[in-house]
Amino acid sequence: MTDRSTQRTPTRPNSRLASLIAEAGFSNAGLARRVDQLGIEHGLDLRYDKTSVTRWLRGQQPRGTTPALIAEVFTQRLGRRLSAQDLGLDACAPVYAGLEFAGSPGEAVDIVSGLWRKDTGNQAELRKIAFTPAGLVVPSRDWLIGRADEKVARAAEAGVTAAAVAARVPAQSRGRTVTGPPGGAGGGRPGSAPAKVGAGDVAALRAVGDLFRGLDHAYGGGHARQALVRYLEHEAEPMLRGSYGEALGRRLFASVADLTRLAGWTSYDIGAHGLAQRYFVQALRLAQAAGDRVYGGYVLVTMSRQAVFLGHGREAVQLARVAQQGVGSGAPAAVQALLHSAEARGHGLLGEIRACSAALARAERSLGAARPGDEVPSWARFFDEAQLADEFGHCHRDLQQHRAAAQHAERSLQLRAAGYARSRLFCRTVLACARLGLGEVDVACSLGIEVMQQAVEMRSARAVEYVRDLGRRLEPYRDAASVRAFHDRALALGLTPP
Repeated sequence: MTDRSTQRTPTRPNSRLASLIAEAGFSNAGLARRVDQLGIEHGLDLRYDKTSVTRWLRGQQPRGTTPALIAEVFTQRLGRRLSAQDLGLDACAPVYAGLEFAGSPGEAVDIVSGLWRKDTGNQAELRKIAFTPAGLVVPSRDWLIGRADEKVARAAEAGVTAAAVAARVPAQSRGRTVTGPPGGAGGGRPGSAPAKVGAGDVAALRAVGDLFRGLDHAYGGGHARQALVRYLEHEAEPMLRGSYGEALGRRLFASVADLTRLAGWTSYDIGAHGLAQRYFVQALRLAQAAGDRVYGGYVLVTMSRQAVFLGHGREAVQLARVAQQGVGSGAPAAVQALLHSAEARGHGLLGEIRACSAALARAERSLGAARPGDEVPSWARFFDEAQLADEFGHCHRDLQQHRAAAQHAERSLQLRAAGYARSRLFCRTVLACARLGLGEVDVACSLGIEVMQQAVEMRSARAVEYVRDLGRRLEPYRDAASVRAFHDRALALGLTPP
């Protein structure tokens, strides 16, 4: 083949690439095949072969996103994060930027703040980034086996003037924030020394998280997602680059981890899955810096949820199990129930009835062990009897156990607070699917039409997908009058598949 993505003029032989090929045990053809396969996952038709690899070894540089793809192939094979530069390749468009599990808290700040700035600057491009199951392996493993960070505290640098900070730290293109050099050194804003962070700043981050969480539950992730990302860029980043002691620094990282996970969750809800995946990975790393193992497990559960939605059941199960192993048995009952229910959802998607039932039973026992007055993290308080019934409903739907799915969905709707509007929409759609499975076509259509208007008004790609999924399930009954009415209404509201 003609390798159009490489430069024609050879340079010196790439000894670093040659050494890593030998270490990985790749043949030239094997490496090319793996790069092509990874490219397919990102919607790319690359068609490299052994001749292409020979050219790279001679010093020719692949262009575009290919160096990042090659680096990721070696990362997966060798089990350590490698960059394009580590392979002797030129810097390139970072299709894997944001999937790195940073080696230090300072590096984590650099990575996540870069992600926030890209998100506020060019949303359209970021939303096109593909989700990659391969990108789940290294971060979850590194979180599970990684050691706690010894230090996160940052002290203000004595004798450093505002002018010196401004001269040393490059401002961003919009001139409103600055970043320090790798490792997290540097100040918060142009022309100012690093700010001292106080307890009130961290409390404000927590309050903002509660505010945006409520908006997400009620109106969908797209309602205020960009405002959240801008807040992270303009308020959270300067705090992370400020000065703080060890205890307050851990709380600061915990709060920013929560907001970053929420940025990922809202990105997931609008269908920006590759971007969401990157936010989740960075939230996981920030949670490690916070020393909050339990919250790290919650982030992994969030990643597991996304994997289920995208049809990656095996990865979803693995993520949930890593979370369980990493959190241990000392977590609050609601958290344990959350971890086991996430595993159940993965098994349900895979049609593994026995494993799904066992995980659901563990979730039920865990929640049943909760006692009034137990200390529960604020982010886990949503997992109550209503949420557990919802989990049962989804699992039974996926296992085609329609009567059980209907019973649990109805129970969840009875118990669920009105503020969880999107969750109620999902559950009503699960109920419609169950009624359809029981042969109650007209009831299913009636329920589906009820949720359509809510889906349109809610800025949530997931809500729209739930309605479209019901429409696909109704297709075998398209000659029924109620089904025609459903499809006509979906067409009028723009809810038919694109």
